[in-house]
Amino acid sequence: MKRMIALGFEGSANKIGVGVVTLDGTILSNPRHTYITPPGQGFLPRETAQHHLQHVLPLIKSALETAKITPDEIDCLCYTKGPGMGAPLQVSAVVIRVLSQLWKKPIVAVNHCVAHIEMVKDGIGFSVRLLTLLLGNCLDRFARVLQLSNDPAPGYNIEQLAKKGEQFIDLPYVVKGMDVSFSGILSFIEATTEEKLKNNECTPADLCYSLQETVFAMLVEITERAMAHCDKKDILIVGGVGCNERLQEMMRIMCAERGGMLYATDDRYCIDNGAMIAYTGLLAFAFGETTPLEESTFTQRFRTDEVHAIWRDKKDLASVNVIDEPGDKIEENREIGTRVKQCRSERNHLKKLDVKAKTY
Repeated sequence: MKRMIALGFEGSANKIGVGVVTLDGTILSNPRHTYITPPGQGFLPRETAQHHLQHVLPLIKSALETAKITPDEIDCLCYTKGPGMGAPLQVSAVVIRVLSQLWKKPIVAVNHCVAHIEMVKDGIGFSVRLLTLLLGNCLDRFARVLQLSNDPAPGYNIEQLAKKGEQFIDLPYVVKGMDVSFSGILSFIEATTEEKLKNNECTPADLCYSLQETVFAMLVEITERAMAHCDKKDILIVGGVGCNERLQEMMRIMCAERGGMLYATDDRYCIDNGAMIAYTGLLAFAFGETTPLEESTFTQRFRTDEVHAIWRDKKDLASVNVIDEPGDKIEENREIGTRVKQCRSERNHLKKLDVKAKTY
C-alpha cells in the first residue's frame, strides 16, 4: 500500500527549509539553512531572498536523498503562503510553481502559523494555542541594540544572557484585556539602554532578564485569562520563542496551578522548518484541498483564523476516521471533504440571504 508523501517548503523569514513527511507524521527528512547577519544587524528582505535562492536547490537535493525517495513518489508539493516577509516568501512560491510543472504534482498553500500548531498538536488534543511571533520580533530588535550575535538566533542569545541577570528593572507593562503591546516596552528599553549601561546602573544581562520576565509575564496573564474564559486547562506553545525555557517554566507553573499541563517541543520543530509545512499541506491534500497554479501566490498578511482546518472539523467530518495510515480511506475522505466545502458554501450563501432579508 503506497504511502502518501509531501514535500514542503518554508521560507517566510531568515530560514529556508525543505521537509519530506508522510501522512502518518513520519518525518523522512527536514534540512534547513539560516541566514545569519553580523551582530547588531537584522535581515533585510532582498538579502534574505538571495540567501534562500542560493540554498534552496541544495536543500531539495539533500531532502530527497535523506528521505530516499524520488520526485515520482511525491503526492503533493506544499509551501508557505504567508504570513512573512514578501521577498523570502516569493522564493518558495516560485520554486513550488516550477517543480509543480516539472514533476506534474499538485500544489497546496499553507498558513505558516497553522503549520506550527499542527506540527506538534497531532494526537494530543491541546486546548489553548499560543503564538509568539510578535514577541520574537521584539526580542530580535533588542538583541540588535545590545549588539548580540545572531548565531544561532538573537532570541536564544538573549535567553542565555538573561540567566546571568541579577537585577530586575521596571519596564512598561501593557496588557488590555486580551491584547498586549510590545512597542512601548521596546521603545523604552531601546531609548534607555545606552544611558543605563554607561552609568553602570545595570548590566546587559540585567536588561535581558528584565525584558524576558516582563514580556513573558504579559503572555502568561492573557493566556490564563483566555483559559478562564474558554474553560481550558492545557496550553500548547509553538513558534521560535516557544523554545525559550524560561517561558515554558512560567507557563508550566500557571498550568499546574489550574490543574493543567503545558505542551511544547524543542528547536527541531519549534523553529521554522519544511516538515511542518509538508505535514499540514498533506493533511489538507488528503481531504481534497489543492491550490491552482494561478493562485499559488504569497501574502505577508495571512491570519490564522482565515484557515479552515478541514481535517480538524469534527462537526462536519464526524463520519471520517482519524487518518493514521494512508489507504483506501483517502479517496473517501477527499470526497467527504469536497462535500463539506460545498455544504458550507451553500450554508454561508443562505446566511447572507437571511441577513439581506432582515435588512428590508
